[in-house]
Amino acid sequence: MQSLRLSKSHPRSFCIAVQIQAIPIVAPGPRDLMNAHTKVLRHTAITPNPNADLTSEEPDSFWSMSRYLNAPKLGLLALISLYGDSVVPTAAIVPLLSFVVSFLLPQAIAGGRQSREEGYFSASSIGDIREATIVHASGIPGRTLWDLFLKKLWEVNSFDQLHVFFDSLGLLLPKSPEEAQKDADVRHLSLPGPIRFSRNSLFGVFLRRAQLEFTRMQLHDITTLWKSFVFYRNPTLSTWRRRNPGSGQASYDINDRQEDFYLVLYRDTMEADHSRGYNSVEDIEKLLDFQRDRMQGFNLQDRFEVFITTTDSCNLATGNRITEDMQRQLTEMIQAGTNVPALFHYVNFLDAWKCGDYPSSFDNLHRFYDYTMHNRDRTFYQYALLNLAILQKDFGCLPEAVTAMRETISAARENKDLGCLNFSLSWLHHLSKAYPTEIHGTQKGGVLGNDREALVFMKAKAKESGMWGLLSTTFLSEAGLALVNGESVSMALENITKASYLSFVKNVPSTVAGELRLQSSVFSRLGISCIACSLEELLLECHFEHSSAEELLQALSKRACEMALKGRHGDALVRMENIDPGILRTLKHRQCWRTCVDLLHLQHALHRDDLNAAEHFLSQLQANPPSDRELSFPIMVLEVNVQLRQQNYSNAILLLEKHAGELQTENADILFRVFLMTLKAQIYNQAGLAQKAFSIAIRAACLAYEARLLPSLWQAVIVLCQVLNSLQEFDGGLKLLRAIIPQALECEDCELAGTAFSALADTHIGIAGKMLDGSIKQKEHMTRGLGYLEMAFDEYARGNLLRGQCEMLAKKATILHLNGDLVLANDCAARYLAILKTADDEVLM
Repeated sequence: MQSLRLSKSHPRSFCIAVQIQAIPIVAPGPRDLMNAHTKVLRHTAITPNPNADLTSEEPDSFWSMSRYLNAPKLGLLALISLYGDSVVPTAAIVPLLSFVVSFLLPQAIAGGRQSREEGYFSASSIGDIREATIVHASGIPGRTLWDLFLKKLWEVNSFDQLHVFFDSLGLLLPKSPEEAQKDADVRHLSLPGPIRFSRNSLFGVFLRRAQLEFTRMQLHDITTLWKSFVFYRNPTLSTWRRRNPGSGQASYDINDRQEDFYLVLYRDTMEADHSRGYNSVEDIEKLLDFQRDRMQGFNLQDRFEVFITTTDSCNLATGNRITEDMQRQLTEMIQAGTNVPALFHYVNFLDAWKCGDYPSSFDNLHRFYDYTMHNRDRTFYQYALLNLAILQKDFGCLPEAVTAMRETISAARENKDLGCLNFSLSWLHHLSKAYPTEIHGTQKGGVLGNDREALVFMKAKAKESGMWGLLSTTFLSEAGLALVNGESVSMALENITKASYLSFVKNVPSTVAGELRLQSSVFSRLGISCIACSLEELLLECHFEHSSAEELLQALSKRACEMALKGRHGDALVRMENIDPGILRTLKHRQCWRTCVDLLHLQHALHRDDLNAAEHFLSQLQANPPSDRELSFPIMVLEVNVQLRQQNYSNAILLLEKHAGELQTENADILFRVFLMTLKAQIYNQAGLAQKAFSIAIRAACLAYEARLLPSLWQAVIVLCQVLNSLQEFDGGLKLLRAIIPQALECEDCELAGTAFSALADTHIGIAGKMLDGSIKQKEHMTRGLGYLEMAFDEYARGNLLRGQCEMLAKKATILHLNGDLVLANDCAARYLAILKTADDEVLM
């Protein structure tokens, strides 16, 4: 038994400025299982139901579910027979046939009629047939199609007539060559008869299979079908008797002429709930397939595509757990019979997986593949290993996940399964990028080689096998790799454009979310936040139908962080709290959501200078640290900020050095490394080591410029100007700040803008300090300095940055006091005290 480890990872969003520029890892997930895997799940075995009561003496307790036939299908057969009798007028032919076809074809092919979640089961009820037929007149004057349909139903008035009904279906089919030859030998006269359907047509196949399945049914199963049919048509009894006054108790069974027999034979039929007889094994498998698709993330419209996605009709997000009520109903329907489809174990595996129950998910996965593959040798062995690898990864067992995925690759090569092989290689590549330290041995093993070789190989194989989803994802991975390594932004945009073009031409909607998120990260790195925000909103508002729950959660959390950067912490929290509850039914998503909310709370506490609350939220985040670097990095940065607020510079530097070493070992995103260098320069400057801070700030600015990380470049330049101010080199700082402030404002980051204006004010005040007292130039610089202090205060106030507001007011009051403006200086002091009092009141509340 594998060791039990709970998942600690997920959505990639920060509550600091660097988070909105992070590169999302566009990797195949559980929703991207291939078409071949879909075939495996469709050929499911039937297993004994351990919960069925086989010893009960009640006649209904031993329930053997029909393989194919049920009461609603008898209703459809009656409609087809009605059409074959040539009593349907021309105007009603198309509506009637469209109604029947909508239940015989899959939902994606039949069109949008079956858009309800109930699907096949409730749509074929008597009520729906009544709505479809009562509005159309028939070929018989005074009678509607509904009246003739009731006549068809109630003509089957005995168990024997049920057999006669199925025998008569053969008249709707053309004779086989043997039968035609036999009729020719005896010179059989061909008389006008019902409409005959081609044996290979949709209706012909349905009629032939219905006859075949009825012939195969045992007596007990036919009896059950008869009772469920009686229960199915029972709601129309009053209408039938009103139209046919001569009908009596014998309407149920022509052989039942006495009321005593009626009570004995059909009392249990009227009292018991035989609606469970509406479901055949095929219907149950369709329902399980539907639930599997919704939980795993398949799209019914793209069922035969390589990379598949879906929209959950309950909560507009893919890959979620089903509701408890739906799960209870599904379990009752399945446990009503003595046989259980093996796919039920797979649905239980997905449910246990998503709710974080490792032992149950592991057990159900083994049980499913034990039942489905015990007679197939190793034909589908690779898919069991593939599911096992993904399961192990989500529960934090990374070494076991890598081992299982390597076995998957070996089995796929042995069975020449290119789809599974390409998917496994892509998944292993993205796993090595997400967890470089834990998967360090994988690259040395030579499975994939380096990143470039892996991407080139996957692109070639995807083109070979026509896996356009994998090819599009590979283009996105190549774009992300270029950004992570600080390479050409134009090359990254070119690959994103290729992926977008491929998705449009080959109709692969599942990659649109990854494209939009990657584009948003590119524009965030370029400092064009308005376009980045628009792309995130575009994903959330227009492309949610083709996005997984995890992608929606990542986009939502990133959008909330962008709002927090603009000072809208309340709106950001409200948006996170208003997330669809269906997404949070999965443990992994709830953990990610909780981490993002705590990060927002921690950032807000730091902005309000509430260190007690900040330490509380920080301890919560550190209690269950995420293994994902894109979530653990902001926690580390905010931990360093807490140390800075407490003026523990030594501890802050130690933490920074520790995590910088980890990033260097992992060859992490250059954005993270530049951010840490800038933060390190800021700490050294505050600690009075300006010369050391100068060299680090210069290196950070150079790296940011080379990688075109413009917000990081502005931040590094601002820190460099603060260092120059500490070294009393004000002229150089003034030129730099004047050059970058217009573009820094485009980032829409309140803290960044406030820091820039504050540094510019310090520069002007420093220049004024070097001039003669009372000179015009000195007054001009002092006035500009006061103006920039007010602008910095406005930015800090917009971002709810308490310490920044107080610092600006303190500087302004000091300058005004030195200038002799005591009234204005007292006003600034009063505002300072009012802000502190308001902050204290908020803490007490």
